[in-house]
Formats: sequence, C-alpha cells, structure tokens
Amino acid sequence: MITQEQIERILRLRGNGLPLVSLYIPVNPGRPGPDRREYDSRLSSLLNRIRPLAEDASAEHAVRLSLREDMSRIGKTLNKEPLRPGTLAVFSCAGHDIYEQVWLPRRTRESLVVDADPHVRPLLGVLDEYYRTCVVVVDKREGQVWEYYLDEVRELEAIRDRVLHKHAYAEAYSEHRVRNKADELSKKHYRRLVGELRQLFAGGGYDLLAVGGESHEVPVFVGFLPGELTDRLAGTFALDREGATPEDIRQKVRELVAGHAEEEQRRLVGEILEAKAAGRPAAVGLDETLWAASLAAIRALAVDEQAVVPGFVCDRDGLLTRSGKTCPLCGEALREVPDVIDELAGAVIDDGGEVRHVDTETELRTQQAGALLRFELPPQPNSAQ
Repeated sequence: MITQEQIERILRLRGNGLPLVSLYIPVNPGRPGPDRREYDSRLSSLLNRIRPLAEDASAEHAVRLSLREDMSRIGKTLNKEPLRPGTLAVFSCAGHDIYEQVWLPRRTRESLVVDADPHVRPLLGVLDEYYRTCVVVVDKREGQVWEYYLDEVRELEAIRDRVLHKHAYAEAYSEHRVRNKADELSKKHYRRLVGELRQLFAGGGYDLLAVGGESHEVPVFVGFLPGELTDRLAGTFALDREGATPEDIRQKVRELVAGHAEEEQRRLVGEILEAKAAGRPAAVGLDETLWAASLAAIRALAVDEQAVVPGFVCDRDGLLTRSGKTCPLCGEALREVPDVIDELAGAVIDDGGEVRHVDTETELRTQQAGALLRFELPPQPNSAQ
C-alpha cells in the first residue's frame, strides 16, 4: 500500500542537475490476468523514448550515464514485476540513486517524462479519488487509532488511560461518588482522544473520520467531537473491540467510505446538471466535455466508470474528439486512441482539475461525462463536433 510518507518522499524528489525519469504504465485486467506480452512490449516502447537523450553527444557524460542506468534498472525491475490491474508508476534518477515504485489502483494515461522534477500530476490525480480515513475504535479506557486507505488498514497507535475499578472504591465511597469518578475519568479519556485526532487532522493527512466501538459508547464519544471533526465524520459503526480483527475493522470502514463516495459522486453529478440548467459554465455529454478538456476549461470532471469510447487526440494542441482525421485547430493528423475517456481524465489532471469516476447509477450514465467549467466555451469547430 502506498503511504503518505512515500507520497511526500516522491514530491520532494529532485534531479539536482541530473534528469529524473517519471514513468506511468497502465495494466489492463486480462483473462485470467493482465497480458504480460502486451505489457512488456509497451514498457520497451516507453523506455526506448529515453534512448535518444541517453545517446545525445551534446549532453554531459553524467547525464547520459544516469539515463542509461535508468533504462537498464527500470527495464530489469519491471520485467520481473508481478502484474495486477491499475498503473505502475516509477520515479528514477540513477545518478543520485533515486528509485521509487508504486502501484496505483486506477489506470492512468501511459506516459514517460524526463525532467528535473518528478511528474506527479497523474499520481496525485488518482490518489485524490481515494479517501484517506482516520479510524478510531473507542471504549472508556482505550482508543485504537487506525488508518484506512486504498482498501487497507493499519494501526497507528493505541491510547490507554486510567480506569476506575469499582471494587477498589466501593467501601470508601458511595455508589454515586464512584459513578461520578468513573464518568470523570471517561470524559478525560475521550478529551485526550479528541486532542490526538485534532493533531492528526491538522496536518492535512486525512479526509474522513470513522468512529467505532460498543453501540452505547460510540454516541457518547461522538458528542465530544468539535465541529471541524464532526464535518469530517463519514459515519459510525458498532464493534466488539476486544474480539475485533483488522479485517473486521476494514470491512466496517469500507462500507462507510463507499457510502460517502457514492454521496459525493451524486453531489458532483447533481451540481453539474444544475449548473448546466441554470446557464452557468458546465458541460454535459461526452462531445462537449471533450471540447472543454481540449481548452483546459474543466475544474471538476465526472465520468461514468463503465464507459469506454475509442477516439482521437491531437498531440500538438491537445484536441480530444471521438472522430476525425485531422485536427480542425492546427491541421495535424489525429492519433487514434483506444479510450478517449482515459485521455480526457488524464488531460484534466494535467491541467490541475479534479476527476471523479462515477460507479453508481446517476443521470450521467447515458451522457458518459460531464464537468464544471472555469469559463464558458466557444463554439466547437465543425469537424470536431
């Protein structure tokens, strides 16, 4: 599982005078598994794009040597990598002994970029679709804090506090005073847990909060949450903390996060349709949305998860279209692509927009795509319609 630490490490990568290679290679699910020969062929084709740079006599010797080692190391490593659906992303600068490799759960556009800094937009665009969730499982004496991300859970810490043992106080104090003392300790414990959660969320590392535990204790703890944490609360779940396994927690939180994701998808689709009906900048339907992406006009894109549409791309000016032979903007020949919706999502990410793949039934299913726009669109060229 990719971790926040690894993401931050990738974001800090720098070539420092040497080229840094960023490679994204999508892997298709096959029957019964991804097609190895197709993958190997595309990997070889991508790496061959580095060769002219590695053999450029005008480049410094250290640059050429680093790129040659990048080609060799990436090729040897990825040729042995077990395949699973998604995208394999690699960031490498052999001259500085830099090598980071991550699997992304969703396909991106195939790409290879050689630059001074890592090409991270595809990485961040994919990860933005997955909610990093902080999970706390509570009772009156202990709180377990977990992280749920990309359908995996890991325990972060356990916070234990003093608990009142009634038998130790029964003789010296009345039942009323014992109960008050126990309540006081529980409240102190809950406030400590809340303080820890506030610190975790203050760092910006989490999108959602989930709270679990005994059904009679969870509402009490939720009552201690301040507004900024209540706003992040995806939901609560009942759980026997003593007998719960990490898998039990994962299943419970998965349901909450899936429900939240569905609500967010419906909200975005509703916002797009409402904006279009009100005459505000929005696109509805694949053709109009492709034209908007061609102009870098999209700030939030929603595409139907099930839609796959062949189309064409102009590599010179970025035009996306479902049909045509030449670009109506520059006259260059268009390049055919197997799925223009993949190209659409990649273009929006590259332009700094938000992308959501909608896997629930909405009005978007028949339209295939829609978007909130940064500005009103000019008319489409006739041959791009």
